[in-house]
Amino acid sequence: MMERRSALYAGTVMHSRSRPKRHKFSYRVFSLLLDLDELPAISASSRLMGHNRPSVLSFHDADHGDGVEGGLRAWIERQLRRAGEFEHAMRIEVLCYPRIFGYVFNPLTVYFCHAPGGGLRAILYEVCNTFGERHTYVIPVAEGAHGPVRQACAKELYVSPFMPMDCHYQFHIEPPERKVLIRIDESDADGPLLVASFSGERQPLTDRAMLGALIRHPLMTLKVSAGIHWEALKIWKKGVPFHAHKTATQRVGSTIVR
Repeated sequence: MMERRSALYAGTVMHSRSRPKRHKFSYRVFSLLLDLDELPAISASSRLMGHNRPSVLSFHDADHGDGVEGGLRAWIERQLRRAGEFEHAMRIEVLCYPRIFGYVFNPLTVYFCHAPGGGLRAILYEVCNTFGERHTYVIPVAEGAHGPVRQACAKELYVSPFMPMDCHYQFHIEPPERKVLIRIDESDADGPLLVASFSGERQPLTDRAMLGALIRHPLMTLKVSAGIHWEALKIWKKGVPFHAHKTATQRVGSTIVR
């Protein structure tokens, strides 16, 4: 039996703010890398993992893209067509938190879109905020690129009350293999503001590995949401300036980055 591409990555989320006040935190977490083509078989064979159905761990299309249950691949393919990067039979892998006992909040979901021959053609960065808004940055990958991927774009979605909107993202990506690294450097006109990263090591996506992750990180997705508000409180107490919510023009939006 061919080894699945889908996997579990256990690792650490880290945020480090450099100004106007320093603030740093890190949490142990796990993410799932899910090959969309493998999801039906995973859901059918696993006692812990379900696709578009209730389970201890689950992945629902409606939590991503345009929110249509069962329509995630079609939504991703529309984005790739708009970017001029679509081919039939592309392999699409999603790196995200799963629902745990029905609850999830994903500040960032990353989609790795591969050509039929295997080469990485585009990366989609889906950012969600606590106001129920979602924006995806669709960025092609240079043909023939190997090793770490470096990309950049302007910020277009309000994320934190302690970060201005007029910012720029730089992405440093080490695509999922034995390890994965997602690093985002956020800066404004005055220079670097924040570094956020997830680094993890690969484990096979088995019920045993998922059970172990659940035991080590019970109710992790609830802790993600609670941690966002807890760290925001600590930043507020440090006197960092507050930026009021700027409502997105669309609840679900996307940008093709050239």
